[in-house]
Amino acid sequence: MNEPAASSSTWLAGDSVCARALYAVVRGLVHGLVIAATRIRIHGREHLPQTGAYVVAPVHRSYIDTPIVACLTRRRIRFMGKQEIWKYASLGRLFSALGAFPVARGSADREALRRCVAVLEGGEPLVLFPEGERKDGPVVQPLFDGAAFVAARAGVPIVPVGIGGSARVMPRRAKLLYPRKVEVVVGAPIVAEVGASSRASRRAITEMTERLSVELQTLFDEAQSRVG
Repeated sequence: MNEPAASSSTWLAGDSVCARALYAVVRGLVHGLVIAATRIRIHGREHLPQTGAYVVAPVHRSYIDTPIVACLTRRRIRFMGKQEIWKYASLGRLFSALGAFPVARGSADREALRRCVAVLEGGEPLVLFPEGERKDGPVVQPLFDGAAFVAARAGVPIVPVGIGGSARVMPRRAKLLYPRKVEVVVGAPIVAEVGASSRASRRAITEMTERLSVELQTLFDEAQSRVG
């Protein structure tokens, strides 16, 4: 795949003292904005691993969900961004320092999954929205297997997250934030069962995705009920 200005040394980098300091500063600003716009309350934060990699798997109802997820932990959380950003070297380095890594839209899923696994093997948390793009309504939509696949491949747990109220803060097609209450409920980590080959089977990945779907609906329901 063509990767202009986005070599592995660029997109998987960002571990310098400056990069970490930049992430801390920007996260602080984002956290302040999220608090001002949402009066966010986070429940179940103790379920987040303090060390090592894991997949954060939230429901997805608004563009503000990504900044909300960044508020879950002070650790740097990685996420995917469209590859076009990395065509500009300075902007690409900035986004890499802020935890993003490039994925070409419309490209083979294999490359995106390979990069996700590489991030996890680097020891950092990774955000993957298992519903894919933003959805509407109170029901969790059918999930893609990607979150379970990369978690099993990297040997890390999935942490499901329910977010209630974010669709009211930034509805579909909205360009502004509307101050509304948001409740976040973090669930217990889900670990894939692997066989003697230390590689999860297709059946195990499917079962993990099904379990994730059930857990997400439960957490989403609780988060929405807390919003009121």
